[in-house]
Amino acid sequence: MKLSEELIYRGFKAETTIENPEDLDNRASKKFYFGADPSADSLTIGNLAALMMCACFARHGYQPYLLVGGATGQIGDPKENSERELKPLEEVEHNKQCIKEQVERVINNASSDHSDVVLVDNYDWFKDMKYLDFLREVGKAFSMTQLLDRQFVQNRIGEGGAGISYAEFSYTLIQGYDFLHLYREYGVDLQLCGADQYGNCTSGIHLIRRLEGGEADVWSTPLIIDPVTGRKFGKSEGNAIWLAASDNGDGNYTSIFDFYQFWLNQPDEAVESLIKTYTLLEKEEIEAILKEHFEAPEKRIAQKALARGVTEVLHGRENADAIENLIGLLFDKNTNFAEFSEDELKEFGEYLPTAKKGSGLVDLLVDNGLAESKKKAREFISQGAITINGEKVKEDVVVDQVAIVKKGKNKFVIVK
Repeated sequence: MKLSEELIYRGFKAETTIENPEDLDNRASKKFYFGADPSADSLTIGNLAALMMCACFARHGYQPYLLVGGATGQIGDPKENSERELKPLEEVEHNKQCIKEQVERVINNASSDHSDVVLVDNYDWFKDMKYLDFLREVGKAFSMTQLLDRQFVQNRIGEGGAGISYAEFSYTLIQGYDFLHLYREYGVDLQLCGADQYGNCTSGIHLIRRLEGGEADVWSTPLIIDPVTGRKFGKSEGNAIWLAASDNGDGNYTSIFDFYQFWLNQPDEAVESLIKTYTLLEKEEIEAILKEHFEAPEKRIAQKALARGVTEVLHGRENADAIENLIGLLFDKNTNFAEFSEDELKEFGEYLPTAKKGSGLVDLLVDNGLAESKKKAREFISQGAITINGEKVKEDVVVDQVAIVKKGKNKFVIVK
């Protein structure tokens, strides 16, 4: 497929300044940039969808410039309904380093090494900029009418709105200058973004046209919506699935096991769009998988292909293989949990929560998130919802051997 065809097929098209998507196939300049602010120490699967779009461009010969917002992260992308709390500068720096690694890894994995990623940080060009210089060059290029017409501003200053600080009001100017800087320094004339950033991105087009007499474009991708809750996938919605597999310090992580399980549990009505967006499978492969899936939905063939594909993109083939093997063992009705060796159980502990031998069962369930309280943990035990090495337990016991503790159908803790 051509780039334009693949973007449409995979669902990577929302608002754009490009009237004919086929213009992307033969664009004279094949450079784009995509920005991510370090508002947390991990990105989420909402961000991952946009990164998969970026990788699609890279596979078709575009040079990716990936911007981590060390400057914009100090202000915070304005929310629709309230002011963001300013983060300490050391936290912004920590988050920035974590996100850089994630962005580069995903693009490299998903673009099949077709293009080297150029990482840039807008703090590098803002740290020495004088306020008056910014006002003279950038501030004078915008009218208040333009800025007040932005939807997020209208939401914040309209009736019942929470108001907006000058710092967040100015965010769109800072982001616009990023595009101008990359246009001047690298010849980047295309910005990719999620649909919620489209308005901010057009500020860059305005500056490039006004100050350089140049032309630039924005291409956005739709936000991914949770088919069960109707909310977008993201940290602000409280339903975040994180790209980090281990804790970077703030608890923003999703284990590889839980990450795989999340995709495996997607409903049939969502799996067709998700497998196109989040995997590298070709159109012919996807269509064959979906045909087989809808002939026998109970086998969850499409969900398995989705979970495998997206886990491989984010965490690599070796981890995807290990998780598939682990899940095959844990969910096989013929598996005898008592037969696993201590070495095997310790290997499982690389992907599942772990507890030390000698822990009380009630405390173990609470400490590892399998129960929200000790009262709830005791209820689970009395109801027969807890097993140790495949055997149901009916009372709080001390788990003093290497074992697998299981709650319900798919929650596990390795005791070692």
